[in-house]
Amino acid sequence: MLTAAPLAHGIGGRQDLPLPFGWVVLGSAFAMVISFGALGLLWREPVLRGGRAGRPLPERPARVIDSAWLRRSAAGFGLLAASWTALALFFGADNALNPAPHVVYVLIWVGLVPASVLLGPVWRRLNPLRRIHAGINRLARLDPADGAFPLPAWLGWWPAAAGMLAFSWLELVDPDSAGLVTLRVALGLFAAVQLLGALAYGARWFDRADPLEAWSTLFGRLSPLGRRDDGVLVLRSPLDGLDGLDGRAAAPGLVATVVVMLGSTTYDGVSAWPRWVDLEQSSSVPRVLVGTLGLLGTVLLVGALFCTCTWLAGRLGGGRSRQMPGQFAHSVVPVAFGYVVAHYYSFLVYEGQRGIAQLSDPLGIGADWLGTRDLVPDPTLIAPGVVANVQVLAIVAGHLCGVILAHDRAVRLFPRAAALAGQLPLLVLMVTLTCIGLLLLFAG
Repeated sequence: MLTAAPLAHGIGGRQDLPLPFGWVVLGSAFAMVISFGALGLLWREPVLRGGRAGRPLPERPARVIDSAWLRRSAAGFGLLAASWTALALFFGADNALNPAPHVVYVLIWVGLVPASVLLGPVWRRLNPLRRIHAGINRLARLDPADGAFPLPAWLGWWPAAAGMLAFSWLELVDPDSAGLVTLRVALGLFAAVQLLGALAYGARWFDRADPLEAWSTLFGRLSPLGRRDDGVLVLRSPLDGLDGLDGRAAAPGLVATVVVMLGSTTYDGVSAWPRWVDLEQSSSVPRVLVGTLGLLGTVLLVGALFCTCTWLAGRLGGGRSRQMPGQFAHSVVPVAFGYVVAHYYSFLVYEGQRGIAQLSDPLGIGADWLGTRDLVPDPTLIAPGVVANVQVLAIVAGHLCGVILAHDRAVRLFPRAAALAGQLPLLVLMVTLTCIGLLLLFAG
């Protein structure tokens, strides 16, 4: 395991909050209710424009971003980074100084989130498996976009949802998640599934079936840098970016994907809850089984809560209840982002620095190939008070964005007379998730 794995849950505590913990929870719930009331009075027409929104970038930066040399540079960096990690994974020492676990769990899985929020869906440019797939097709003189079979429409986001759930199990449940043998098997299976899927269905497979691309793409909709529906690069509001995830055209499995994004991060809080830890340690059932059931149960409960509230919203608002989970799936993404920041901020800041230092010696032979071996993590940004405030602000801000997105979609979908009533179940959803998130985060 990573030597500082407990940092994944943050190092802030209730005593580090600017107000008593109970007041923080009540204040956060009150903020949701006040926001709901204000939106109902002041925001009576849909404002967000989704894929039509945004101010075009000036010609020169737009040309640079779309340039072939930048695409090749990003692809080359992705392949180089993957090769460097493989060197450590297969030939490095199996000890706490091996950088491979840090690359997988910190720099990629967690680091992709802020990178995507700042720059857009960056994994599409970096994905080394896309480059390998393109190389195989080039050798075979085939078009990478073409596969042996047409991509089934029903497949949608389902492979990505399954992949995210599998990765979450590996990270949060597997007792040997950072062992090199475990990582070799897991990454080998992942690469095989993705390459076989791409060879069968073409490069389009990666768009929604690769969990890392789906993870980066969905969080990338929060980026101020995006593309309109006409392909023009624009600067836009993050809320417009998420509104572009149009529920009317929601592919199968989208709801499952956002639920896994939120539910797996919620289980990260559950797994650190003292009562849950006691249950795992005292149960006669194997700990891995308890953790597996806990992860699946948490994801299912989050999914049931989301679907129930959105179905009720459709019924009260006069919409088609069965379509409502897909229509409001976009509102879960900022909530999931808030949870990721709250749970993994200190983990990324501290362990990310350690990982960069360890990357300088992938073989564990005392080398300093990158000149970063002596980098010492700076604890300034992870002082307990700083972390506690970041955690609270991230959760509350994420839910407030979710309330705004849900409100704008509701006034677009529902008749004006029923729009406010239709949002009541969505308000209950956001208040409940806010309280649960804060309680789990500071349960210790």
